[in-house]
Amino acid sequence: MAHPDRNSQEIYNDVAAQWWSDDIRWVRTLKNMVPARLKWFDTHIDWNGKQVLDLGCAGGFMAEALDERGAEVTGIDPAEEAIAAARAHAAQGGRSISYDTGVGEALPYDDARFDAVVCVDVLEHVSDLGQVVQEVARVLKPGGMFLFDTINRNPLASFVTITMAEDVMGILPKGTHDPDMFIKPSELKDHLTNAGFSTGPMTGLGPRGINRRGDFTFGRLPGTMIIYMGTAVKAGDPSQETRA
Repeated sequence: MAHPDRNSQEIYNDVAAQWWSDDIRWVRTLKNMVPARLKWFDTHIDWNGKQVLDLGCAGGFMAEALDERGAEVTGIDPAEEAIAAARAHAAQGGRSISYDTGVGEALPYDDARFDAVVCVDVLEHVSDLGQVVQEVARVLKPGGMFLFDTINRNPLASFVTITMAEDVMGILPKGTHDPDMFIKPSELKDHLTNAGFSTGPMTGLGPRGINRRGDFTFGRLPGTMIIYMGTAVKAGDPSQETRA
């Protein structure tokens, strides 16, 4: 049962004007997670020249990192002010990233548009997980790759991401997550299989150190009990180079 005081999405609009300022600790935390995600994602795909959708892009941290890798990036997010901040920062940097406002349950793109879809810190927030996965499959080319991370549903994950990160340490705003919306890996694999994906490996993601500002740095972890990353490939002839 969903908690009405949780899964707040307004937090992204509320800080949009400061998204790239490094002034807000929890936004810096999101930024600090991007290199760790990509260090693992990079081992599964060559981004250069690929049409890539960043689903749930917020203010554009992942989208700009993908642009730096040579991808042709489109970002989409329901937070209009965050999208405005992403557009402004991309323009300031001379980046040709396309940004749209919208939701994962109804992507405004043609079938088989993208070589890859990246979706991080998003799936545990959506209203209809199965529909989002179906939409990801629809907009991917045959052989296209879905790269994601999300939060496992169990008492330990709830304790770490809500009790500690939100309530005790203040790393995230209170109400960011709803523990009932967290996703067990087996559930996500079922949705992926139903949408015509073959699932790849999954691995953990979490804090590995602290930087000079006292913020966590992140890296790959062996367990999937809390945050886990994964890949899946849409059925069909491969349309991209992949590396094991």
